[in-house]
Amino acid sequence: MTTLPPQPLSPLDGRYRSAVGTLGEHLSEAGLNRARVHVEVEWLIAQTDRGFFGTSPLSADQKAALRRVVTDFGQPDIDELASLEATTRHDVKAVEYYVRRRLSDLGLDHLAELTHFACTSEDINNLSYAVTVRDAVQQVWLPKYRAVIDTIAELARAHRDDAMLSRTHGQPATPSTMGKELAVFVYRLERIAKQIEASEYLGKFSGATGTFSAHVVAAPDVSWPDVSREFVESLGLGWNPLTTQIESHDWQAELYGRISHANRVLHNLATDIWTYISLGIFRQTPVAGATGSSTMPHKVNPIRFENAEANLELSSAVLDSLAATLVTSRLQRDLTDSSAQRNIGVGFGHSMLALDNIQRGLGEIDLDLAVLAADLDGNWEVLGEAIQTVIRAEVAAGRSNIADPYALLKELTRGKRIGQADLVEFVDGLEIGDDAKQRLLALTPGTYTGIASDLVDRL
Repeated sequence: MTTLPPQPLSPLDGRYRSAVGTLGEHLSEAGLNRARVHVEVEWLIAQTDRGFFGTSPLSADQKAALRRVVTDFGQPDIDELASLEATTRHDVKAVEYYVRRRLSDLGLDHLAELTHFACTSEDINNLSYAVTVRDAVQQVWLPKYRAVIDTIAELARAHRDDAMLSRTHGQPATPSTMGKELAVFVYRLERIAKQIEASEYLGKFSGATGTFSAHVVAAPDVSWPDVSREFVESLGLGWNPLTTQIESHDWQAELYGRISHANRVLHNLATDIWTYISLGIFRQTPVAGATGSSTMPHKVNPIRFENAEANLELSSAVLDSLAATLVTSRLQRDLTDSSAQRNIGVGFGHSMLALDNIQRGLGEIDLDLAVLAADLDGNWEVLGEAIQTVIRAEVAAGRSNIADPYALLKELTRGKRIGQADLVEFVDGLEIGDDAKQRLLALTPGTYTGIASDLVDRL
């Protein structure tokens, strides 16, 4: 047997790359290294802007040239960093040496010792992770998540008035509309979206144990906390003033918890749609040339929603693990977070893949109104709730003397299938006011939906 050429170990980087590849711009090793270079470059510029240690502010052209090191970062730079790390055996030190080389290329060797000045590796790393995660969420994951919400909302509005039999506990129950049931998911997902959009992305920049010790020794007259805050905020992050060597990662735990929550609501949506498909309520639209089953030609399998389920579970497993792991660091620092954080992209990737499948799947189904109508017409017993409730109101108003309306309807309907004629006969014989009787006689399972349609308008 021949040996295969190098292959991706994760399906996210192989089979499913087209669906999740945009995350790699931020949550890959290369994306992280580019962010590290960005932080190092901006720290150099920040120091010269303040005239630290006799330096002069860089010219606009010099700043632009330094920033192009970041904006033009590409494969040659990725390869160079890999070569440097092969020697340093330390990723952040490799970035420092890389930046020093670029300073030399630009004739700025006199600034070399300000590269990584007073920084511990985690000063660079925590800011880089915060920048990459923020950009991945805001530029890639959230737009896809919102696109899915919009798709569900469109379906909710389209099916606003389409009455359907509910199935609480899997049993026939008070009817609703498909639009209202989908709107419930829109509301849930939208609420989580707002929480994610309000997420904090925090950073620290305070040295080996968060005490500014080296900073103060080198420049005792500088207000280092103010410098730190201004620098962190200049990167578009919130400042964490009290840390150990590492930023405490609480914001990450909060964010990953929210995304995991979103995953679980989406999982609920996927299982509900799958069930509606299995009941024939939604028809799947065959895709030309696609195979549903390898042996049963008639089948169109609900693979989009099954794939989404699996990937949402994987995503939440990774994100939940990160949220649990990252909030603990022994004493002033241990390296458990280093290995854990390299899997942030895996957690987001499986969620992105699920979002892609859900959006595609929702575009490949049609509501079967005939099935809905037959389902409703076969379950007139669900009007038992309406009848006993109206009787109670009539008794309370003094227009009826019926004892225990619930028991009366329980005897009529529980465990039985009754039709329209049975209910008409039963209602005709009730001792209730004429207005109430006429309302009940006019009622059908298809019209017993309350204000379900109006609730969709709350979206």
